[in-house]
Amino acid sequence: MLLLPRRGFLAMSGAAALAAPRLSFAQSARPSLTVAVQKIATSNTLDPLTEQSNVGTRIMNSYLECLIGQNYQDKLQPVPRLATGWRRIDDRTVELELRRGVKFHNGDEMTAADVAFSFSAARMFGDTTPEGWDRTIAVSEERITQRSKELPPQVPAVSRRLWPSLLQVEIVGDYTVRFVNATPDVTMEGRIMALGSQIISRRAFEEAPSWLDFARSPVGTGPYKVASFTPDTELVLVAHEEYFGGRPPLEELRFVQVPEASQRVNGVRAGQYDMACDLTPDQFDTVTADPRLEIAGGIINNIRVTNFDKHDTALADPRVRQAMLHAVDRQLIVDQLWMGQTVVPKGDQFEWYGDMYLSDWAAPAYDPQKSKELLAAAGYKGEPIPYRLLNDYYTLQVNTAQVMVEMWNQAGLNVEIEMKENWAQIWDPEGTRGIHDWSSGGSFPDPVATQPNQWGPQGQAVQTGEYGNDEVNRLCGVLQTSTDRAARRQAFRRMLEIVEYEDPAYGVINQNATFTAKAKSLAWKAAPSFAMDFRPANWPA
Repeated sequence: MLLLPRRGFLAMSGAAALAAPRLSFAQSARPSLTVAVQKIATSNTLDPLTEQSNVGTRIMNSYLECLIGQNYQDKLQPVPRLATGWRRIDDRTVELELRRGVKFHNGDEMTAADVAFSFSAARMFGDTTPEGWDRTIAVSEERITQRSKELPPQVPAVSRRLWPSLLQVEIVGDYTVRFVNATPDVTMEGRIMALGSQIISRRAFEEAPSWLDFARSPVGTGPYKVASFTPDTELVLVAHEEYFGGRPPLEELRFVQVPEASQRVNGVRAGQYDMACDLTPDQFDTVTADPRLEIAGGIINNIRVTNFDKHDTALADPRVRQAMLHAVDRQLIVDQLWMGQTVVPKGDQFEWYGDMYLSDWAAPAYDPQKSKELLAAAGYKGEPIPYRLLNDYYTLQVNTAQVMVEMWNQAGLNVEIEMKENWAQIWDPEGTRGIHDWSSGGSFPDPVATQPNQWGPQGQAVQTGEYGNDEVNRLCGVLQTSTDRAARRQAFRRMLEIVEYEDPAYGVINQNATFTAKAKSLAWKAAPSFAMDFRPANWPA
């Protein structure tokens, strides 16, 4: 947990007018907690296969869990969760021993049958094939509203993005399973721990009136279970008393959607909320003006990027996209908007990749003169480039966009902001899409978690029709199927050369950071992730 010092007393005069924080967790042995967030879910579901998002990552591990977990109190290294251990059988097979006595929220014991079903055609893949890693399945970002037992078309598309070549999960015994792939894959253990690989109750899924009913109240093994969910308003979780990891420390965990950051800050100071998430560095002083409050959090494994629709008329020439990259002063954004609380990343990659991390890599340098030269060479005549933008879904999103638009305009680019209400409007193929904000999250420690899952044949940018590059597709095959470490590293470097320089798919801005206001008396620790962990281990008695 990063506890940030007070920066001054800019808001002291307003602090006296606010009521003392309620701090409900200090009032009983088994407290309830209310967390104010900018957004609860981007979809109208709580299902990991349709809520592949930063905000979904925050809430998901409280009610659903993977076989292999992440150590949220340290550096996100793999830890046993629903599996007690795992081993490689060969390049295509991973065997896991399941934890015994794990209870689902409905009281059923988790067995190998539930695990196999969680990765079945009926739950994930539909009629898609495991040999199709190099094929694109179009995906829609529209909210799912129909009540049917059939899988929505979004689910197989996302499932094959996450597991392009999974053949099946074999039941070896009641508490032993084998993940069997159609191709070699050195990242299988990572995929098992990623968002989308959570284990659900087969009986609960099959007995649900519809897919949507289950997706709004999924039955898993987490320390809390869904009590109620009102999309865009509130998610209420209650303690799962039979949780295998010990007695959940909270009686109730409530996430409330409060879009305005200032309202979240005022609410935590007034005691309306126990925690306020998604704060910006310029709000730290307002929080810490109350001596009982502090800021927790810091840099996380997520990178803010700007996506290009390369099929847009104004962006079809890669030199225009290259010019946009060289026109942005990323360090200025970090220094001025983030007040130095984050960093400019070395491209779309993370240090936790280990020996796959390219420490000598760098994003395109800030060079306004080069931008102007590239635009002249491309014959750019000031054609408008729309910038589809949400209202601070990402921290400092609007401010960052305004700064970048000014930088682009100074280079001669005609970028115009178009405010949108939701992701469906961002991805809507009608009209001119131009550019939009996005983020790239390292859900497991390998480039496969970011590059193929974003820009490859099954990547979201390709599935939605924004990007496509034949050489990138081939390199994705090397990353996903080769067992030669040197060849994989070379493929990764070449892929970055293409998607960040030659035929840009995106431009990195800064590494993301997340900050939460909370009471100093609360010994809860923020993770280096969007995920918030409210398990017993992260709530010392």
